[in-house]
Amino acid sequence: MGVMNGNPKNEPLHYGEVVGIWGYVAANNGLISMYEAFANHAGDKELIAIIEDQIKMMKSENTTVEKILKENGITLPPSLPSRGKASAEEIPAGARFMDPEIAAVLGVNAGQGLVSCSQVLGQCTREDVAMHFMKFHHDRATAGGRLMRLAKEKGWLITPPLHHHNKQEN
Repeated sequence: MGVMNGNPKNEPLHYGEVVGIWGYVAANNGLISMYEAFANHAGDKELIAIIEDQIKMMKSENTTVEKILKENGITLPPSLPSRGKASAEEIPAGARFMDPEIAAVLGVNAGQGLVSCSQVLGQCTREDVAMHFMKFHHDRATAGGRLMRLAKEKGWLITPPLHHHNKQEN
């Protein structure tokens, strides 16, 4: 039996998978810290719920793939300490991130997360790793859709110029 046959957990990770998973966890660690700060700054209850759900999602993703790294003898990327809770009203207006700014950053991160999942998924040879990143991709697309809907409802969505095609009769 070859090295790439049988139980995927017995197959070695290749270097691309290691770098992809490690980088994904490291990026999530930074985003978790930033999102904890955003939760302190946000005023809109629905936005806070989205932020908190995204934090839970990233922590769950990390738990899943950190196990794979550990099983393969890979040192985990450093994580940041959790931020304390604060009230948005305690943060001075000029220093506070406003809800539309937070939503815009979360929107950009949603797109970047999809690309990151796709990149790791595209280089996987281990089926178990690929399945995890397919799930992560699905979960992030769903979360991004929820955020987009909220940004539209609140008037926070910043779009590029809209193209209106006008047919002219000759």
